[in-house]
Amino acid sequence: MDKALLSKTAAAMVARGKGILAADESSGTCETRFKTINTPCTEENRRAYRGLLFTTPGVEKFISGVILFDETTRQKADDGTVFTDYLAKKGILPGIKVDTGAKDLALCPGEKVTEGLDGLRERLAAYFKAGARFAKWRAVITIGEGIPATPACMPTRMRSRATRRSARRPSSCR
Repeated sequence: MDKALLSKTAAAMVARGKGILAADESSGTCETRFKTINTPCTEENRRAYRGLLFTTPGVEKFISGVILFDETTRQKADDGTVFTDYLAKKGILPGIKVDTGAKDLALCPGEKVTEGLDGLRERLAAYFKAGARFAKWRAVITIGEGIPATPACMPTRMRSRATRRSARRPSSCR
């Protein structure tokens, strides 16, 4: 682990007066949004939409980092520059959403679990090589009558496995 890079990245992310842009919409989320404006959800239209966000003049004055969706790490700006390189040249840290979605939690009706730990180490290495310098992992927590359930709804072996799996993620992202 490169502690100097970690420190530099953390400091850049919390730069005074700047924020992090979440541009990690999945294709499905983009489709929902694009339907409201009668626009086909093609890979090219998603690229153009993201390009509009990233190439806004002066965006680097207000944005310290951008969370990207997987396909965005391979997409290019109109000038042919890969988005991760384009953002880095503007002093904006490219980041990546690394979870692979929320699924129903076994034995706990109405609750979700975030997936994506399997293969995370390899994906992180590939994303770093592609220019990503930080990662986002989302956790979906449903709050309502009787939920979130106590871990008692899971057998002991599942609770301990879930705890170990959750602990693996932060250590992988250092």
